[in-house]
Amino acid sequence: MRLPVETPAVLALALLAAGCGAGAPPLSLAQTPAPSGPAADYPMVLGAPFTVDGVKYTPADTLNYDQVGYAAIGGEGQGITLVHRTLPLPSYVEVTSLKSGKTVLVRAERRGPMTGGAIVELSPAAAAQLGVSGDRAPIRIRRVNPPEAERALLRSGQQAPERMDTPMSLVAVLMRKLDPAAPPPAATPTAPALAEAAPQPAPALAAAPMAKPQPKAAVKLGAKPEAPSVSGAEPRPAAKGIFAVQVAAFADPANAAAAARKLGGSITPAGKFRVVRITGFASAADAGAALAKARSAGYSDARIQRVN
Repeated sequence: MRLPVETPAVLALALLAAGCGAGAPPLSLAQTPAPSGPAADYPMVLGAPFTVDGVKYTPADTLNYDQVGYAAIGGEGQGITLVHRTLPLPSYVEVTSLKSGKTVLVRAERRGPMTGGAIVELSPAAAAQLGVSGDRAPIRIRRVNPPEAERALLRSGQQAPERMDTPMSLVAVLMRKLDPAAPPPAATPTAPALAEAAPQPAPALAAAPMAKPQPKAAVKLGAKPEAPSVSGAEPRPAAKGIFAVQVAAFADPANAAAAARKLGGSITPAGKFRVVRITGFASAADAGAALAKARSAGYSDARIQRVN
């Protein structure tokens, strides 16, 4: 009988195969790819509350986060990134230097800083792109929702296209919110930082040609002075100029008309929407006061655009 001789050999081979299989890692774990592409941004993580230097911080998904404070520069961190105490991770923010007005797009990837009074800690590459140095660089940080192409650049460690510099007139308004002798506020803001500041009417009025009323004789000769914008008046036509402040786009024409009347802007149809702009500025610096006025009125996404 050959069966008794062959059976031990078969059993030995089976045990050997089972032993090899037991030491191999599961294929589903070894071959699981790391998230890439848009999936790498989701799900966003908040985490539990924590305490830094005796102050409790509670991470929150604040869509209109807009704050001024001071930035530190860390020795770690790859790419154009920063650490933040309360924003979801990851988040995308525009960081503006309040010394130069330069603005760059940065990806918030880690939680911190875990000591000191800085509201963010920039990676070395982010600090270099922004042009800041030291442990107390005055900045503004505003949460944004950039297009996927720019998100992909930051995820791969590259720089996103630079933003238009923030006008120095607006930088001056933001700098007044900083107290050089005190650390920046610890609480998470629940409204845009600009909404906390009182509107600055004087610069906005200076942009409108209403200081000198023209005599009737001048009107007869063909000069047509532009009427000043008055709250409650009809939206004025778009004035000529290289730069404009785009306030917002509205699906409801009535809301667009109300915003235009309030800010002295004009309305431009764009498909199903009505775009409200404040026009007639020769330079981005001239448009800074109007931008501050629009944002202090609650339009936090208002921005300066070149119109021709």
